[in-house]
Amino acid sequence: MNELDERYSTAEEAIYDAFFLVLKDKSLDKVTVSDVIKKAGIVRSTFYNHYENIPALVEAVEDKTIWDIFRLMESFHPKDDKDMCQSYFLAICNYTHKNPFLANLLQSPRGDVFFEKAITMFHRYVTDVTSNTPNTPQSRERFSYLIASAIGSTIGVLHKWIAEDFASPAETVAELLAQVFLSGILPYLS
Repeated sequence: MNELDERYSTAEEAIYDAFFLVLKDKSLDKVTVSDVIKKAGIVRSTFYNHYENIPALVEAVEDKTIWDIFRLMESFHPKDDKDMCQSYFLAICNYTHKNPFLANLLQSPRGDVFFEKAITMFHRYVTDVTSNTPNTPQSRERFSYLIASAIGSTIGVLHKWIAEDFASPAETVAELLAQVFLSGILPYLS
């Protein structure tokens, strides 16, 4: 990576970090370019070198969030291993807690566009996972519904956790999600 690429990447990370910090104090519809550049410690032109406006930044953050979640999902290989499952769900909980943008989307109606993108990505993920399953079409269909169920229940639990202002420790929520997966979904995936 050359110096110019590194500076571009560093500025982009600073913009994301600043955006997340601003979201802790302001609702998404109140965030301005001035807010972001002040927190990021950059000049306005640097922001505009990366994004046309706040909606363009929001779209980029949505895409990054979806791909971050996708990478977490790809790293998870369902097995009857409580520690591995709990570790995976703890990573999801910590990512959600650290990402106020995602937390905001999971608890607000503004998440419609994000959820449309995320559901499309989840559908592709489930299709890819099930296409590699050497079973009959009926068992692949059942498998895809079970994976969709796991995703839906995880989103539901995260929504409740966020609505309660992260009152329970992430480890407790991860343990619950792992227990639901191991006893409620994994037995049907076999």
